[in-house]
Amino acid sequence: MRTIHVIGIGAGDPEQLTLQAVRALRDTDVFFILDKGEVKSDLTGLRRDLLDAHVPEGTYRVVEARDPERDRSAGGAAYSPAVGDWRSARAGIYARLVAEELGEDETGAFLVWGDPALYDSTLAILEEVLASGTVDFAYDVVPGISSVSSLAARHRTGLNRVARPVQITTGRRLAEGFPQGVDDVVVMLDAHQGFRRYAGEDIDIFWGAYLGTPDEILVSGPIAEAAPEIERLRAEARERKGWIMDTYLLRRNPRER
Repeated sequence: MRTIHVIGIGAGDPEQLTLQAVRALRDTDVFFILDKGEVKSDLTGLRRDLLDAHVPEGTYRVVEARDPERDRSAGGAAYSPAVGDWRSARAGIYARLVAEELGEDETGAFLVWGDPALYDSTLAILEEVLASGTVDFAYDVVPGISSVSSLAARHRTGLNRVARPVQITTGRRLAEGFPQGVDDVVVMLDAHQGFRRYAGEDIDIFWGAYLGTPDEILVSGPIAEAAPEIERLRAEARERKGWIMDTYLLRRNPRER
């Protein structure tokens, strides 16, 4: 039977790979990579650099396919259906890749930024492929160092404080209000810099972009002071590279509880 490794590869630094991930890489015959276009071609380059660093040359092949476009203008009630359509389009591509490019006794792999269990769709898409009955395969999951863990490490801070919870959410949810009952909130997928609405509160921000890569940028401090610098650096980086991946931790001062 065909086998698929879903391998968490960290936030971009080849040294963040776990020993388990390296073993899975070296056990792979075919690596499937979805190309996000010229603007994000360096993401494909980072994956290839990772393979060059950890897998003997000539022991594997790489198969690329174009990642389907997602309707990023969809909001409100249309957001979830738009994501569902995009996942289904990806599922069709995954099914074709596995059926046509992977021999029945071979092992393939999808390389997932960060950790496959945190804000990534690969596992759900593979389940959709299996449910369709298009092609059969077994798969396993190798955890990776997420951007959340990398963010905390680079800022030399913990994600939570003693006897206190931490919540991981999205920029879309943060726009609806600061989560109730928590003072430490990690925010991902925030294209609109939702932290700005809390500049008047006693909240610190620990922000990072391109974590684990040579382009890494870090800023921390009270939101009122850090927000203008983050906005400037973020705009400059996005203009220079054409894309940005960032995340941040918001830490509310206890007296604001």
